[in-house]
Amino acid sequence: MLYVISPAKNLDYETPPVIETYTQPELLDDAQELMKTCVTLTPLDLSNLMHISDKLAGLNAARFTQWQPNFTPDNAKQAVLAFNGDVYSGIDAESFSQQDFDYCQTHLRILSGLYGLLKPLDLMQPYRLEMGTKLENSRGKNLYEFWGDIITNKLNEQIAATKSEMLVNLASTEYFKSVKKKQLNAQLITPMFKDWKNGQYKMISFFAKKARGMMVQYLVKNKVENLEGLLKFDLAGYEYHPELSQPNEPCFTRKIVD
Repeated sequence: MLYVISPAKNLDYETPPVIETYTQPELLDDAQELMKTCVTLTPLDLSNLMHISDKLAGLNAARFTQWQPNFTPDNAKQAVLAFNGDVYSGIDAESFSQQDFDYCQTHLRILSGLYGLLKPLDLMQPYRLEMGTKLENSRGKNLYEFWGDIITNKLNEQIAATKSEMLVNLASTEYFKSVKKKQLNAQLITPMFKDWKNGQYKMISFFAKKARGMMVQYLVKNKVENLEGLLKFDLAGYEYHPELSQPNEPCFTRKIVD
């Protein structure tokens, strides 16, 4: 089983990593090609392109200028520990054992606008570049055209290497659009997470993001290899709800009683 998640906008390069082991991104040559465009962007360009504040635009323009592909623990950090958002709070990689990190490294991939596809322990330097950004580049008019079949081909390589029969999509719609679903050599499973609100089960973004991360934590720590194991996911009060599920879209629900 292989699973994919989105990156996070927030980053943590202040907290020391809990593990020394690291790897290098496999698509650095492509990232360098994309960076040729990124370094030409002014803070104003970034503010207009990504709809972010002037302060954030200035920060990310500086990051692009300082970016260089020789990643070391002194100037970069492992991706699963550097990203700092709701999904990553749910993953709680800081609690992983060495065995958990080894398993995660094989079975989890992080989609990225700049790096394409990251292994959890791949070093990365800080950046912000959402996959949906309409950035004209050397390969097309946006990042989907830039990455083309590259991400899908890399996923298929790992599907073959792990003999995975399923790809579990725990990424956002924006990021998973970078994957060519019809070209995947595995069954696609997209879990849904819903909470009880106003008399019905609804997908609440904040909770759903964290639940995707908790699903990763559950799959890693329990070394889950099949759909039967995935359907036993039970963290934070969630449980499989067959009546709300669709083929290849298992639904997990919970009721939080105040």
